[in-house]
Amino acid sequence: MFPERLTQPRCLIIEDQALIAMSVEAYLEEVGFDVQAVASIAQAREWLADNTPEFVILDFMLKDGPATELAEELHQRSIPFVVYSGYPRHMGVPSELDDVPWLEKPMKREELLKALVQLSLKKPDIRHS
Repeated sequence: MFPERLTQPRCLIIEDQALIAMSVEAYLEEVGFDVQAVASIAQAREWLADNTPEFVILDFMLKDGPATELAEELHQRSIPFVVYSGYPRHMGVPSELDDVPWLEKPMKREELLKALVQLSLKKPDIRHS
C-alpha cells in the first residue's frame, strides 16, 4: 500500500487491552502503516511530546481515565483521530467529541482502516517529526 518507508503514514494506537492493540498494530503494519502502540494517557503524552503521527486510534476509557483531555490535545495539534472503544457513544460522551468518528468494539479491522482512509481525505498533509 505504501511502497517506501518515508511515505508510510504513522499511526499511534492508544489502547490498554494488549491483545486488541497487538491485533490492530499487526494489521496496520501489514497494510503499510508505521505504527506505535501505547497503553495509557501518560504514555501517549510522553510519545506525543517528541512525535506527530498522521493518525491516532484512541480508546476512550483507559486504565488511567477517560481520554477526553487527550482528545482535546489532539484537536489542538490538528492530529486526526478516531475513537475505537467498547464504551458506546449513546452512553454519553463529551460534546467536544461529537465530530469525531466513533467506532465501537468489536469491529472488523477493515472498517477501522476505512475510517482512517476517510480521515486522510479530510486532513492537511502533515509529516511526522
